Formats: sequence, C-alpha cells, structure tokens
Amino acid sequence: MSQRSNAYDHHKLEELVGRIVNDFQKYADKRSELADRSCSCYFAPSWNSSLENGLLWMGGCRPSSFMRIIYALCGSHAETQLSQYLLKMDGEVVDGHDGDSSMSELNATQLAKINDLHVEVIAKEDKLSKLSANMQEDVADMPIAVTAFSSDSVEADVAVEDALDKHEEGMAVLIADADKLRLETLKKIVEVLTPVQAAEFLLSGKRLHVSLHEWGRVREERRFGCARAEDAAPARGGAGKSKRSATC
Repeated sequence: MSQRSNAYDHHKLEELVGRIVNDFQKYADKRSELADRSCSCYFAPSWNSSLENGLLWMGGCRPSSFMRIIYALCGSHAETQLSQYLLKMDGEVVDGHDGDSSMSELNATQLAKINDLHVEVIAKEDKLSKLSANMQEDVADMPIAVTAFSSDSVEADVAVEDALDKHEEGMAVLIADADKLRLETLKKIVEVLTPVQAAEFLLSGKRLHVSLHEWGRVREERRFGCARAEDAAPARGGAGKSKRSATC
C-alpha cells in the first residue's frame, strides 16, 4: 500500500514538474514573439526592483545559477543531517524526518552530470555575453555615435532609426537565445533529478525569485522614506538630520 502511494506521489510530481517546464516554454515563446516588437523593456523590466534588474542576465537569471541552487541545497541538507547526527551522539532526541526530498541524496552519477552541465552552460553563457558586449560597443560606432556628436538636436535621422531598429532586432535574438539556454538547462536538470528532487529544486528557485523581489521592494521603500525624511529635515531646522537611521 505504501509503495503504491509513493508511486502515485512520484507520478503526480512528474506531472507537476512537466507542467512547470511547459509553462516556461510557453512564456519563452510568447516573450520571443513580443520582443520582436520591442525588446528593450525585457532587459530592465519596470515591474522589477532595481535590485532584481541589477542581477539580471539577458532579461532573466543566468542558467548556470540553476546548478548553484542545487549545490546550495545539497550543502544545506548535508549540514542539517550532520547537526542531527551530532545531536543524536549527545543523546538528544531529534526529529530526523527530512522528508523524501533531501537533495543530499544526490548520488555520484547525478552530481557528475550536474557538474558537466554546469561547465557546458557557462561556456554557452560566455558566448552570449560576448555577443551582447559587441552589440553594446556598436552603439558607439557609425552612424549612431557620429550623428549624436555632430547634431545639436536629439532627433534621429533615417540612418540612426535604421541602426537602432537593427540593434533592437539583435537584442531580441539575444534574449530568445538566452531563454532557449535557460529552458534547455532546466529540462536537462529535471532529467537528472528524481521527481521529488526536481520539485524541491523548482520550489527553491521560485522562493529565491520571490524573496529577491520582496527584498528589493523593501529596500527601495526604505530608501525613498529616508530621502523624504532628509528633504523634510531643513524645514524642521535640521532637527533629526544627525539621527538618520543607519539602515538608510
């Protein structure tokens, strides 16, 4: 009965993981379609905090960070198990239940595959980063830079508009290639992990994403509050200026 229940749970997790991967596929396809019209906004989305945008790579997370999450989870679970073992050695009663999702149960074959994938993905990231750098340098070339230097107005002529359109087209291709690499990496990781491990990995990634968004939002609100307090200080004769919070 227990084996049948575990098999059912694993099957449900496989379905869930598959739906998540398919949803990301649809998201990437739709974003690629919209990026053909205007892709600049995806490199620094207005709905992100400045902290999130500062961490973006090609409009999203680095695919290599997926492996870093796995390494972090493995280390965290290993530390937990070691702590529980030491407490048991001291005779303390410890709830040793770590669920069926411990990433510390990754075997040598899985870790080797993850490591090989990590090396492969970093090489592909470097190629895309070099292409992005070349595109950024092209902005300081003909005809964009020359027109900016020689004209007193900021109105773009036909040549500049064509150059900017070409630049955005190139950026759209970059973001599509980056999303493709993210999706390929995600699929390969899911193939290596068990359904339970894959679900834990995806959940941890989502928690990190949400946490970064909230941390960034809170930090911005705090800074805006400090700025308003500093602006209001002169009206109070400078009172409170020396009491500025250390968190501002």
